[in-house]
Amino acid sequence: MALQRLDNRAARALFLDRHGLAEQPSGPARGVALLELITRLGFVQLDSINTVARAHDLILFSRRPSYRPPDLKRLYEQDRALFEHWTHDAAVIPMAFYPHWHMRFQRDAEMLRARWKNWRRDGFEGKFAAVLDHIRDHGPVGSSDVGKDEEKTSGGWWDWHPSKTALEYLWRSGALTVIGRDGFQKRYDLTERVIEDHLRPGALDHDPEATVDWLCNAALDRLGFATTGELAAFWDSSSPAETRNWAAGAEARGEVETIEITCADGSLRKVLARPDVLDQAIAVPPAPGRIRVLSPFDPALRDRKRAERLFGFHYRIEVFVPEPKRVYGYYVFPLLEGDRLIGRIDMKAHRDCGELRVRALWPERGLRWSPARTRRLEAELDRIRRLAGVEQVILAKDWLRDPL
Repeated sequence: MALQRLDNRAARALFLDRHGLAEQPSGPARGVALLELITRLGFVQLDSINTVARAHDLILFSRRPSYRPPDLKRLYEQDRALFEHWTHDAAVIPMAFYPHWHMRFQRDAEMLRARWKNWRRDGFEGKFAAVLDHIRDHGPVGSSDVGKDEEKTSGGWWDWHPSKTALEYLWRSGALTVIGRDGFQKRYDLTERVIEDHLRPGALDHDPEATVDWLCNAALDRLGFATTGELAAFWDSSSPAETRNWAAGAEARGEVETIEITCADGSLRKVLARPDVLDQAIAVPPAPGRIRVLSPFDPALRDRKRAERLFGFHYRIEVFVPEPKRVYGYYVFPLLEGDRLIGRIDMKAHRDCGELRVRALWPERGLRWSPARTRRLEAELDRIRRLAGVEQVILAKDWLRDPL
């Protein structure tokens, strides 16, 4: 029997819908409404780079322009509706998902103990008791509050002193919880003082099979369709083998089926989806035509290869590329218009003089940059200006470049 097939337009529409980008960016962005948005996305990646706004703030703003950074800080640090841990990177995650991280705590404990020993972070295991006792007696700490008698070097992750390494290990393995950040420095407290009893490890039976089932179902519901590799990578908690085993069982039970999607280049790709995926795609309304600036770490773009297959949009972040070798710039933002990625823009907020300065914009090949697009871009830049906390937008004279 022939496989069901989503054409490229339908696949993009469903994918954007699952990432909260298919509807008009509007609505409340505080409290319960903000938590519902983050739950829909699954998590929001944290990142410290602040050329215009930090990644987590821009991710939320691009979907709810009424959002402001204190809204997330309040939800995380005061309401305790989120916890911080790792997916593919550091992220804030709905607190309701905490029981599904028990397996991650155990696996991170085993992985980091072996890895950090290989990296010669000698002595960190001997600091566990002292670090826990210090927090128990003195309250939450940052990395600068422990190990003051230990040799300090440059402070990079490769130079962590033993107590700093112990803090990170105890957090990643679940004994400590990050309760917030001062600037961008984590503050740690005892998990037993932060996480409610019914959510903590030990309060529920730990069942890896049930955890993998939740991880895979939750990932598929947030992606719309995916390969087993993409499902495993979404939370980065289950192994590829576990994910393949789950997929085989779910397909045998009729919970998922193999379909084909048409990629931007016309090629076909087999993926897993729910049996009613065609109806789901048809139900997605047309995406709004306004231009949106996306974070390089937006959930829709985090998997660069998938974004290229779906949208024909090749992107890499050039933060770690030496300046003479950069193609576009240090931190260039993708532009979404409707269901298309139409270009990328290099800009930076200069808060000392109250300006958002746009150096360059490169449209995608084959796209005509019309005066109407310029007006839509100017409206979006004015919204971004307000998020960045500056007063005006300054366009360089040669800001509109030819496609590369």
